[in-house]
Amino acid sequence: MNPPKKPRSPKKTLIYYYIIVLLAIFLVNSLLIPLFSTPESENVTYNTFIDMLQNDELKEVEVRDQDNVIVFTTNDEADKIYMTNRVDDPDLTNRLLDHDVVFTTIWPNPPSRFWTTILPLVLMVGLSVWMFRSMQKRMNAGAMSFGKSGAKIYAETETGKTFADVAGEDEAKEALKEIVDFLHDPGKYAAIGARLPKGALLVGPPGTGKTLLAKAVAGEAHVPFFSISGSEFVEMFVGMGAAKVRDLFKQATEKAPCIVFIDEIDTIGKRRDNAAGVGGNDEREQTLNQLLTEMDGFDGKKGVVILAATNRPEILDKALLRPGRFDRRIPVELPDLAGREAILKVHAKNVKMAPDIDYNAVARATAGSSGADLANIVNEGALRAVRQGRSLVRQDDLEESVEVVLAGYQRKNAVISPKEKKIIAYHEVGHALVAAKQTDSAPVHKITIIPRTSGALGYTMQVDEGEHVLMNRDEVYNKIATLTGGRAAEELIFNQITTGASNDIEQATRLARAMITRYGMTNSFDMVALETVNNQYLGGDTSLACSQETAAKIDEEVVRIVRSAHEKAQGILKENAAKLNELAQYLLERETITGEEFMEILNR
Repeated sequence: MNPPKKPRSPKKTLIYYYIIVLLAIFLVNSLLIPLFSTPESENVTYNTFIDMLQNDELKEVEVRDQDNVIVFTTNDEADKIYMTNRVDDPDLTNRLLDHDVVFTTIWPNPPSRFWTTILPLVLMVGLSVWMFRSMQKRMNAGAMSFGKSGAKIYAETETGKTFADVAGEDEAKEALKEIVDFLHDPGKYAAIGARLPKGALLVGPPGTGKTLLAKAVAGEAHVPFFSISGSEFVEMFVGMGAAKVRDLFKQATEKAPCIVFIDEIDTIGKRRDNAAGVGGNDEREQTLNQLLTEMDGFDGKKGVVILAATNRPEILDKALLRPGRFDRRIPVELPDLAGREAILKVHAKNVKMAPDIDYNAVARATAGSSGADLANIVNEGALRAVRQGRSLVRQDDLEESVEVVLAGYQRKNAVISPKEKKIIAYHEVGHALVAAKQTDSAPVHKITIIPRTSGALGYTMQVDEGEHVLMNRDEVYNKIATLTGGRAAEELIFNQITTGASNDIEQATRLARAMITRYGMTNSFDMVALETVNNQYLGGDTSLACSQETAAKIDEEVVRIVRSAHEKAQGILKENAAKLNELAQYLLERETITGEEFMEILNR
């Protein structure tokens, strides 16, 4: 299948116009100006002219009455032109004849003003008008005539993606394989009377591979792939977005079977309201209405499949999600442990890796990371290997790249006083010691007091042994206690508190509030939802769904939980004060210690 010819870019057209104008200016300068320009001459006095005549030096003379000058040449320099002012000399003609001087025309008549001024000006104005009208026609074609869709068309060989390039999303791939099978053999489904869904909506957090999955479907099905972003339908002129939708579906019908992929469909598919005339967006709603009409109008049996991606499915219009339009919703969630390990291996295929790489260890340390994050981790590991002059990526490169992605680069030149460094060491060991002395806490993997570019002066990394999907009340409570361990160590050793626990306080407060409002983990409110999650895939912001009196009670309960966890952490550290001092001194000397070193000192 030959890919269609791509339309000429407006930028390239402008470049062609500029080249034409420059060439025209060059021709005017190189042809017209030299043709009509006045030759150079040397002015001399009339006395010098007479002396040269007496000495028989003159060869040709031209008396120019219109300019009141005499132009002449000499025998010695025939190519050189001399000029002098004409005076009242009645015998001049006879003397010239006596000395055998030739009367001739040395200079042609001077060019008229039309040739020297008006013609170049007319040429330049004509070229400007032509270029302006040409550009105006192109602009009118795009704006007033509502243009084309601008969708990018990829042929089978141009996508270059198959399901082998997608890892960690087995459920999503399984759901999309049915679409591929339909595009390969639509008769099998028609024979039994089955109808393939017209549209499939890919939903999930950013970076999970929604666009990659759509391209893989096209690559597996060997059909053309139309790709366009939802924002490309939004235009200044009312009606232009709807025209682009019509043009897109027209192209898709002509190329059937094919796949149309609309990325970030929430841009045009947002839920409609009654504010279109008063501050609303009438153009966006017209575009959405046209999209709904086109999805109803085309025949799914022809093999046109609509795929769309969004990370805000909750704001999409209900009419867009009903059966017959986007009637299949395919979640593309963050990968689990096995998925992260598979994704790391996929991205490591094109990187020279050491043979003893433990991908499972890296996957366990990256819980909650998307496919894009994992690709970045592999790339950061490769960059670190190059910086250190090695040709292979080692395990420590990947482990360091995990920390770079999570906490930023090391601030090696940061100046921290010995007193503050000591406080940071006790703070981080306080976190680790509280975590280690609790039963339902993840094991300590690493402790460091080397500052990072994210603003962290140090951190304690905990890594679960396996995949952790659910958390019970004790696990959440113990996590809050671990977060308060740093502040508790400062209070115990230095009898004062610092600003270093600000991030710990935020996380502990958020977890305690979630226990009450979302997880139902308190007796005070039982299983009552007191909070609504907004933008599930974009940070999960929440908003309270209760009265002011209930909100005040929630605040009191949050304070009680955090205070109780804080007191628990203080008790653990007081019981293990000797180990706290020993570990803090060891961390001050080494700056970074592993989980194995930490546990060895703690258990001896």
